[in-house]
Amino acid sequence: MLRLTIDNQTVEVPPGSTILDAARKLGIDIPALCFRNGCEPSTSCLVCVVRINHQERLVPSCATLAEDGMRVQSETDDIHQARRTALELLLSDHLGDCIGPCRSICPAGMNIPLMIRQIARGAFRDAIVTVKRDIALPAVLGRICSTPCEKGCRRKEYDDAVAICLLKRYVADIDLADNNPYLPACKDETGKKVAIVGSGPAGLTAAYYLRQEGIACTIFDDHKKPGGMLRYAVPEEKLPRAVLDDEIALIEKLGVRFRLSTKIGRDIAWPDIRNEFDAVLIAIGEIKPDKADILQLETDKNGLKINKKTNQTSLPNVFAAGSIVRPGKMAVRAVADGKTAAVSITQYLFYQPLIGIPKPLSVHIGRLREGEIEKFMINVSADGRSNPEKNNPTGLSAEQAQREARRCLHCDCRKYDTCKLRIYAEKYRARPNRYKQTRPIFEQNIQHPEIIFETGKCINCGLCVQIAAAAGEKPGLTFVGRGFDVHVQVPFHDSLKKALTKTAVQCAAACPTGALSLKDK
Repeated sequence: MLRLTIDNQTVEVPPGSTILDAARKLGIDIPALCFRNGCEPSTSCLVCVVRINHQERLVPSCATLAEDGMRVQSETDDIHQARRTALELLLSDHLGDCIGPCRSICPAGMNIPLMIRQIARGAFRDAIVTVKRDIALPAVLGRICSTPCEKGCRRKEYDDAVAICLLKRYVADIDLADNNPYLPACKDETGKKVAIVGSGPAGLTAAYYLRQEGIACTIFDDHKKPGGMLRYAVPEEKLPRAVLDDEIALIEKLGVRFRLSTKIGRDIAWPDIRNEFDAVLIAIGEIKPDKADILQLETDKNGLKINKKTNQTSLPNVFAAGSIVRPGKMAVRAVADGKTAAVSITQYLFYQPLIGIPKPLSVHIGRLREGEIEKFMINVSADGRSNPEKNNPTGLSAEQAQREARRCLHCDCRKYDTCKLRIYAEKYRARPNRYKQTRPIFEQNIQHPEIIFETGKCINCGLCVQIAAAAGEKPGLTFVGRGFDVHVQVPFHDSLKKALTKTAVQCAAACPTGALSLKDK
């Protein structure tokens, strides 16, 4: 056995092991994009570099053999900077959208493309689960949302945007009509208690997510029924009260308590609420100066003064969300604020770093060039937008919903959650636009029944080439071109379907980015 030290930790490994093998045995996370067990190291990504025996030169840990007595450093500032630079160089040549334009513009950040794929294949239960990860009141918003997501839909560059809001409403209505509507799992009771002042979209949403963390929630409101502006400002013909009541009832089933016809300062003193509960969320809509004085909170020109990332006020255990901090009538924004506040309150109550919801790293294709929208349209339904029949209160029919779902261009990355390039770029705070280049033309190969190949996301690690060759795929995949123009391709311009008859799924799983991905994800 060989004995070496990595970051002052000693480890023993058999001869033939690499530094990366030894680090993984210690549980040290050295990033490696182009390496895979069972494949020859290509050292193409250079994000796994380390320093050995205090030498100035850095070496790739995936291809450097461990030696007895070797001393390795993997976590110094200059090594992190080298990894960051390597990641930024890879990102400079990365063509694709980590997050679809529709999702990136949605205030709630809902995974719209995934919901649409689930609807297209008839997986409506999966679709409502996807929706409710980010939107607690989808049947409500499906009727009154101002649809900012559709303004970002790339399909409208070809004809009309996908009817995202109607699709969300469709799965939400199906769920409400089910004898067993979806309820998220809630953690065991933690003993923590939160008061929510205001039962509008922000307050209801916050309660929905706090209960999932095992936090007791009591919502105070001075009206006789919950719903806030949803009930008292939106016309019945636009938002039937039965729909609102049904969605509130699901939130109540999670264990949320309501204390209605209760006004702060009249029926219960503000200091008493702060003393009785571990944290308080103020979500009462736009606030007048005298009310802010009662709550002992600072205001600015927009309303209550808060930390914009965490929604925390000047009082440490008091948070605020909705129109009280962001005047306006956009319900989806209030819902998004409610979720952010819930996440921040959870962090506060359990002594975690108070950071709110971190903004995810994402690269974007940006404005399409001439001829590129047609490449997105390959194998996508050319049907026009589906709209409900006139005077039809039920929205889209089942047939219309699935037909509409098939209009989606699926601009997002199917491997967003597992893409190593994105994950490590976030970890090392890489800047996608540090090294600007003229981007290539968007290309995607979707002729294979199981996988998609987007050459603009390929980092030329060669893992798919090795996997196909080891399985005897004919013709398999190969590298073509020279220098900076080298890229992975099917030999002799043959079809991807013919090239990967046995290993398509394996190649997609091994791909460190979204260059090769499964169609149904």
